[in-house]
Amino acid sequence: MAKKTIIINPLDNVAVALCDLKKGEKHEGVTLIEDITKGHKFALKPIKTGEHIIKYGNPIAYATADIAAGGHVHTHNVHTNLKGELEYTYNKVPTDLKPVKSRKVNVYERTNGDVGIRNELWVIPTVGCVNGQAKLIVETFKEKYGTEGYDGVFTYTHPYGCSQLGDDHERTKLILQKIVRHPNAGGVLVLGLGCENNQMSAFKASLGPVDENRIKFLVCQEVEDEIESGVEKLHEIAEVIKHDKRVEKDISCLKVGLKCGGSDGLSGITANPLVGRFSDYIVAAGGTTVLSEVPEMFGAEQLLMNRAKDEATFKKVVKLINEFKEYFIRNGQEVYENPSPGNKAGGITTLEDKSLGCTQKSGSGPVEDVVFDDGYVTHKGLNLLNGPGNDMCAVTNIAAAGCHLVLFTTGRGTPFGGFVPTLKIATNSDLAKNKANWIDFNAGAVLESDFDTQLEKLIDLVVETANGKPAKNELNHTKEIAIFKTGVTL
Repeated sequence: MAKKTIIINPLDNVAVALCDLKKGEKHEGVTLIEDITKGHKFALKPIKTGEHIIKYGNPIAYATADIAAGGHVHTHNVHTNLKGELEYTYNKVPTDLKPVKSRKVNVYERTNGDVGIRNELWVIPTVGCVNGQAKLIVETFKEKYGTEGYDGVFTYTHPYGCSQLGDDHERTKLILQKIVRHPNAGGVLVLGLGCENNQMSAFKASLGPVDENRIKFLVCQEVEDEIESGVEKLHEIAEVIKHDKRVEKDISCLKVGLKCGGSDGLSGITANPLVGRFSDYIVAAGGTTVLSEVPEMFGAEQLLMNRAKDEATFKKVVKLINEFKEYFIRNGQEVYENPSPGNKAGGITTLEDKSLGCTQKSGSGPVEDVVFDDGYVTHKGLNLLNGPGNDMCAVTNIAAAGCHLVLFTTGRGTPFGGFVPTLKIATNSDLAKNKANWIDFNAGAVLESDFDTQLEKLIDLVVETANGKPAKNELNHTKEIAIFKTGVTL
């Protein structure tokens, strides 16, 4: 008989429904006094007004009214405990990981020492004005030459590159430069207009030295027919990259991003802790994982801080958290205004509730480094990355920082994919069944099976993806970028 409820931590005063429950049923020693929807919480004992709601062994809210045992615990009767910037104390906890059996993957070696899991040909516009030309160059090239010998031809369009000021302008340029240098691309054509703020000369100067056989540049206003010129340059690059071959490497060469979107009440019970176990596995094997979505650390940040490898890293985590809170406050927004309507419908009540589930994707290993806007992931192990929770922006940031693929957990489902393989991991079996065209892996199976069994299957999937198996977002031709914007547009 399938389990119907779960108490996540012995300290919890709520349980979570793993399926729809009816009023009058008895679960976890209490009789339900109202219907409880799958993913939602019910009280295990009477909870007084002002008392903490405990889930994952930590407070996720306080009660705004008396809640009887067996009563529904959700947004109607609780409120967040979160406030603005805080002072934090470093209380280091043990983070030793057990040795693991490593695996092999077949990847493309790049001349700078990086590896890629795809050998694709990309067109990257420096400005949104040439998005149409970029698409036409790709379409014309594929009609004329096809894609034989490499893993596809793509363009990643965006609306920026002009009329931006300050940080926004610099962030746009930097994100695009990171994409141009990404090792999943065998070669790139950078396409400009000519009169934009994001001038090609400045772009090239700060990009630094490149392999001119693999990265080429074209300014549309400087040629008579930009489509013909673009196709010709792409063909020159293609003739180089089609000779690239996969070679066997240890799985420790991989950098894997950790992301969740459209979370539900099972995210912190199935998919996120499973991904956390994967993070511990690949870190123990000598690899790298990256956790971003800073607003979805709010409420769980002290747990991450306590896992910092040293005092200097702890201070970086504090800077990461408080600077993002400053961004909220600067724009007149509450730091706790995060769970979306879909999150709430799925059973997530407060940002602490979401964050304590979200951060489980990081596993239990030490935080090795914190990466800010201008950096790449350079440290092996678990890294934290600056950036918002928005799915498209977060996946773009994670991939641009150097990740080869992203593990994306979801309880509500989304077809979105980034410019690297974006593996969708369902929190529940219903979603995996109903949206099989979106979902790559069903973490809901841990409720019928166990974490160890499903972890091995997830490792298998990551190895297969690194070896070239397309993710669902790749099969669906859903590969997009979004650049985080914070300032003024002229």
